[in-house]
Amino acid sequence: MDFSFSEEQTLLRNSVQSFLRDKYDFDTRRKISASSEGWSQDLWRQFAELGLLAAPFSEEMGGLGGTAIETMIVMEEFGRNLVIEPFIETVVLAGGFLRQGGSTAQQEAHIPGIIGGETVWTFAYAEPQGRYNLADLTTTAKADGEGYIINGYKCVVLAAPWADKLIVSVRTSGGQRDADGVSLFIVDKNADGVSTRDYPTVDGRRASEITFENVRVGADALIGEAGKALPLIELVTDQAIAALSAEAIGGMKELNDATVEYCKTRKQFGVPIGKFQVLQHRMVDMFMAYEQSVSMTYMVALKLDESDVERCKAASGAKVQIGKAGRYVGQQAVQLHGGMGMTDELNVGHYFKRLTMIDTQFGNVDHHLSRYSNAA
Repeated sequence: MDFSFSEEQTLLRNSVQSFLRDKYDFDTRRKISASSEGWSQDLWRQFAELGLLAAPFSEEMGGLGGTAIETMIVMEEFGRNLVIEPFIETVVLAGGFLRQGGSTAQQEAHIPGIIGGETVWTFAYAEPQGRYNLADLTTTAKADGEGYIINGYKCVVLAAPWADKLIVSVRTSGGQRDADGVSLFIVDKNADGVSTRDYPTVDGRRASEITFENVRVGADALIGEAGKALPLIELVTDQAIAALSAEAIGGMKELNDATVEYCKTRKQFGVPIGKFQVLQHRMVDMFMAYEQSVSMTYMVALKLDESDVERCKAASGAKVQIGKAGRYVGQQAVQLHGGMGMTDELNVGHYFKRLTMIDTQFGNVDHHLSRYSNAA
């Protein structure tokens, strides 16, 4: 199979690389993460001006008509630079729900704001008892007149402190873990009854715990058909897994390069430690883990449009490889840098933290091994 990138895709990669090299070095990223806001609205608007936020949307929607490959390219470069801004939450997740499940009215009302960098969205789905089961929901939406009333609680809602809008998974019918009865609603984060508790995450980002208490939404806030949202959720989260995989290989690439360079210059017993065969073997193993992850990332990006079973297996296979490789590459990079690898001033530990968080998002290695084996 030909994995060569087109001329347009190569230009996209080069433009993202050039922009981030000039505007998003590690020191800038640290300052952004440590700021009171925790992200840069100015850089978010510049992403919009570059067309990055428009990449996955069709030309009819005002986008650039890109595919999963364009998203993969953008996310790989974001991973190399530890970009904090909520591309996956706003463009891949929320944008995916609107593109593939939203009504024409919802698309016309909301997608231009995403493309223009004017609104930030996130997906509120996780609940304490649910683990990684997307259908295990205690948050409910009860029909009330021409609308619905939402009650419940969502945990670890990434990017929620910056969000204007939420897409919330709820149960409108059925038992707590039934596949049927799951619905999606668009909720204004500032709506009456929505309360949040914001906090920083270990990888330098922000998240919220969100409580919904008698939050009233109209019928037009429902995405798709009531009670039939689980297949859409699984599709869009698999697309997000592909994007996360691309981000992870970008981070692993930087860790490998930094480790090799350090081992060429750090001397012990009068010679560079890179001369020691045992450390050479470890760096080769790091490189192999990275290359295997690249192959799995390309595979899942190419299989997102195939059958549900093939897509599910590809996403879970990639998530398992990324989880294992990210942990191994991160651990080895920290260890080979010695005490420096643990310092906040060096980027190595920050990459390791981000790779660790990617492993847990939308299911860890154990979860996806089980999901893969249970796929029909």
